[in-house]
Amino acid sequence: MTADQMTPLERFSAYNRGDPIDRLPCVPIVGNAAARVIGARVSDFRGNGRLIASAQVAAYKLFGYDVIRVFTDLYTQAEAMGAKVHCPPDETAYLETPALTDTSEIDRLAPANPYRDGNLPGHLEAMKIALDQVGHEVSVTGAMTGPFTNASFLIGTEKLVRLTLKDPEKVHRLCEISLQTNLRYARAMMDIGCTPSLTDPMSSSMVISPGQFKEFSFPYLKRLIDFIHTRGKTVTLHICGKTSKIWGLMADAGADCLSIDNEADLLEAKQKVGGRVRIMGNVRPSEVMLQGTTGDVRAAVVACLRKAYDSPKGYIVASGCSLPTETPLRNIQAMLDTVREAGYPVNMEQLERGINHE
Repeated sequence: MTADQMTPLERFSAYNRGDPIDRLPCVPIVGNAAARVIGARVSDFRGNGRLIASAQVAAYKLFGYDVIRVFTDLYTQAEAMGAKVHCPPDETAYLETPALTDTSEIDRLAPANPYRDGNLPGHLEAMKIALDQVGHEVSVTGAMTGPFTNASFLIGTEKLVRLTLKDPEKVHRLCEISLQTNLRYARAMMDIGCTPSLTDPMSSSMVISPGQFKEFSFPYLKRLIDFIHTRGKTVTLHICGKTSKIWGLMADAGADCLSIDNEADLLEAKQKVGGRVRIMGNVRPSEVMLQGTTGDVRAAVVACLRKAYDSPKGYIVASGCSLPTETPLRNIQAMLDTVREAGYPVNMEQLERGINHE
């Protein structure tokens, strides 16, 4: 297998300029699967920035992918604002209780302090350590939950969706205070040299309508992205599920790269917004990366390349969402191996011949 000829930072820099590169960037969104690289339990990451960094750096060094993303769960900001999170011994945490039982309690909410509250300090520590160790060769990003999604964790998703119809002003208040936490956390990340990476699953068209997205999510995403841009950072935005009807709005919000979920179609994304923003995705995390063979992974990567390798603003090979914790390491390696074999410019005929002869 061809070895990399460039570091991730060199590759992205050249790709952005339109200069030659050795291969397309590749970002299996490793998440808590990094725990398996060092034999740790996911629950061991709680409050332990040093261990999070150790796992993420080890995974990067093992596979050589192009972005480190410090992530444990979606609830770090909401937890820092009072939500209760359940942490299984060795799986990703989930929301146990929202911060509020009723909208009458909104006034008692305050934006989180990223240097003091919840697990935010541990995540910042992980980012700092990773940057110190490998930031000279690879971009280190910090996962950040978007304002609308974080608002849903403060009051409960069903309640928030009902409020968009019954009491829109309360939704805006929850999104505003979530945004203030976002801005503080983003500033703290960028102060140490890290780049925020935005994920906003409850803004999906499978949860709210495009009209609700435009009213309740878009304004806060735009303000957050505009702030990140003032610090010279680019923004990748991921919204889960079916999002084709809001891709234009996601681009209007200022996102530099859209992370396309496996429920959407890469070819459609290229045709609709590929001339405006970079796209990435969308190998299936569960059916292919977790449950498939290395051959399945290879075929899925080739299928994604066929659809999007020539996207006008660029394409990043990636999983459609964060990988499950038990994703076989051999499948992550297979993704990188296929991208390395493809090289750049991508030789689709050669890749497809290889698939057909396997």
